[in-house]
Amino acid sequence: MLVVIADYQVQPGRGDEVARVLARHAAASSAEPGCLAFDVERSIEDRDHFVLHEVYADEQAFQSHRGTSHFKHNIAQIVPLLAERTFGRYERVEPSEPSDGLG
Repeated sequence: MLVVIADYQVQPGRGDEVARVLARHAAASSAEPGCLAFDVERSIEDRDHFVLHEVYADEQAFQSHRGTSHFKHNIAQIVPLLAERTFGRYERVEPSEPSDGLG
């Protein structure tokens, strides 16, 4: 399983425009085979700040996502509106039963 966390700081006042594109992008991405979750969060304090939480079955599913026409179209619309963009790749730590009795 591959988790991608992306952080988008949008140019001032462009948050509503990016939110519309991200809503459309999330719907299309969630329907992809191998995409287990695609959530977009918008900051309450800074309406021009977004966090994307994406979960893919594996690296191949993530690369397939990046090759879709909706990815290329939507990202091409968003990137010019960004002031800053970072992302990281993570693996999930699965919960397990405690073995030390501490909960």
